[in-house]
Amino acid sequence: MRRPIVAGNWKCHLTSKDAVALVQQLRRELGTVHDVEIVVCPPFTALSAVAAQLNGSMIALGAQDVFWEPQGAFTGEVSAPMLVDAGCRYCIIGHSERRQHFKETDEQIHKKLVGALQHGLSPIVCVGETLPQREQGKTFEIVRAQLRGALNGCSAHDLERTVIAYEPVWAIGTGRNATPAQAQEVQQFIRQELGAGWDATPAETMRIQYGGSVTAQNALELLQQPDVDGALVGGASLKAESFVAIVKAVASARAVS
Repeated sequence: MRRPIVAGNWKCHLTSKDAVALVQQLRRELGTVHDVEIVVCPPFTALSAVAAQLNGSMIALGAQDVFWEPQGAFTGEVSAPMLVDAGCRYCIIGHSERRQHFKETDEQIHKKLVGALQHGLSPIVCVGETLPQREQGKTFEIVRAQLRGALNGCSAHDLERTVIAYEPVWAIGTGRNATPAQAQEVQQFIRQELGAGWDATPAETMRIQYGGSVTAQNALELLQQPDVDGALVGGASLKAESFVAIVKAVASARAVS
């Protein structure tokens, strides 16, 4: 059985002091949870401070983005070796906010994926459709194109180190989440696409998260779906109480599934 993974994307929030306080509380309250992989993704400025607090814990550190080159004259960018040096094991790639606000393309996302894998990071690759695309019946078309664009040329071994996050753009930060049936439909499609592009092994072993207005109230039902292997959590990950409740709901969902 795939081990569920819950990642908190803190986005552009929290100073180092606030991030340390949050992760200290998470460590205290989640120390007994062993059947869910937990990841926190602070802003770049707080990575090292949070890494120091996570030393010896079950909580992994992730970054919110990565640049594809390992070094060079790229002002403002942060490379995979730098993230590894800061203590990261994961990095989010291709989040819809990066696609929307910074005009990231599938080609750039693929280059980031390759750069992350080459230096030992596990990518969390985000895919998902906008509301107009869903209403036009283009969900599968969009998700297929994003998957193929990001994973083009990857080996089965690469896929086994990669997590996919299905985040319908219309559900991110809106309070409107996909129903469990909608999430399952798309995540089953993603798994089928992985199987068609590679083989059954990575398709069955890869973890596919759901993201988009995840709460403790809807996490239990979402995670009972057979192809939903965790959650990528935004706003609710900024408060220990809500993030802890989501992690524990995920643990409960898998215990009864």
